[in-house]
Amino acid sequence: MAKIKLDGKGLVPAIAQDVNTGEILMLGYLNPGSLKRTMEGGEVWFYSRSRSDLWHKGEVSGNYMRFKSAYVDCDGDTILLKVEPDGPICHTGNSNCFFTKIEEFPEFYREEMGPEVLEDIFSVIQDRKEEGDIPDSYTAQLFDSGIDRICQKVIEEAGETALASARGNREESIRESADLLYHLLVLLSASEISPKDIWSELRARQK
Repeated sequence: MAKIKLDGKGLVPAIAQDVNTGEILMLGYLNPGSLKRTMEGGEVWFYSRSRSDLWHKGEVSGNYMRFKSAYVDCDGDTILLKVEPDGPICHTGNSNCFFTKIEEFPEFYREEMGPEVLEDIFSVIQDRKEEGDIPDSYTAQLFDSGIDRICQKVIEEAGETALASARGNREESIRESADLLYHLLVLLSASEISPKDIWSELRARQK
């Protein structure tokens, strides 16, 4: 039996390929529910990350993808869907979604959503801890002050976050919550704990 690895959001990327021509049509994301509908219903369903819901490919354009077979790669973290498209697959009217050629090194960007940004910040915090004394770095100064001071800052920021919420000040609550999360990440680093340890504990509590 095949085993499929889901990412932190419970999804797995899926490449759709024309079973007759071999043309790569698009990349979408599946969760267990959308894959089940795809395999049982004969038409491709994805999981829409923007709508946080199942998405029947073609429900708007009428260009459905008829499911033929599915394969999982050697690492178990990507699915290949062999399909028969009813028409152009891309919402732009192109036959596939890969029509923009990269002529020179591109500009990258990242949507700052979910725990990824916490992982990025934690990585910077770890670097500051390892680099040691950096005069202009507040993070390095926190580490230099010792774990007792870091703990005190977490307590202070927790209190300020609670007070902002009690006052009903949304913008202040957002800022104070960000401060709290940052200082908590510093405390985790000082305690030799990673965010992944917290994610695992939270996941275990879902049972």
